[in-house]
Amino acid sequence: MSQITAKQMGMTLCHDCKKLIAASAIESRDHYCPRCGAALHMRIPNSLVKTWSFLITAIILYFPANFLPIMTVEKLGSVTSDTIMSGVISLVQHGMWGIAAVVFIASVLVPLLKMISIALILISIQFQLQMSAKQRTVIYQVVAFVGRWSMLDVFVIALLVALVEFKKIATITAEPGATFFGIVVVLTMIAATTLDPRLIWDNRAES
Repeated sequence: MSQITAKQMGMTLCHDCKKLIAASAIESRDHYCPRCGAALHMRIPNSLVKTWSFLITAIILYFPANFLPIMTVEKLGSVTSDTIMSGVISLVQHGMWGIAAVVFIASVLVPLLKMISIALILISIQFQLQMSAKQRTVIYQVVAFVGRWSMLDVFVIALLVALVEFKKIATITAEPGATFFGIVVVLTMIAATTLDPRLIWDNRAES
């Protein structure tokens, strides 16, 4: 069954508060949502270009985030530096399987799958892949939901650092990998917000 979009009915949706407004308001002097005051657009200007730019930057920085040391631990004169993966392996070796799983999923799998998902949505919109709007919407909703947990492992690592420092077991110093990882998380979050989900329904393949 063919579905009619708000745009086809001469309506537009406020991107902030989701209020449905007559598209004629954009053509007049009233370019702002009467409910929340946000600027109104039929579609977010340059949404795909902005999303691609943030996504590509995140993909590039994903590699140093995973291959550069994320922390250095100094204990009894011994200094060791760990990347995300070596840290996961170290946690496993010390029997901390739960924490190792959280760090691996949140630091490696989640950012990677999130970038792949956003790229898939962008490609499907631009090149009209045989993917229904419902499938694209589900992927977008999963990306938005997962984004809430993107910093989970950072909090876990911060907690471990606090415990170690509190007990005077060792001295832990953050390394460039942690900075790159934080930037990747922020960029993927921004990429998800700059993507106008209404574009999913403008150019869709009917299932």
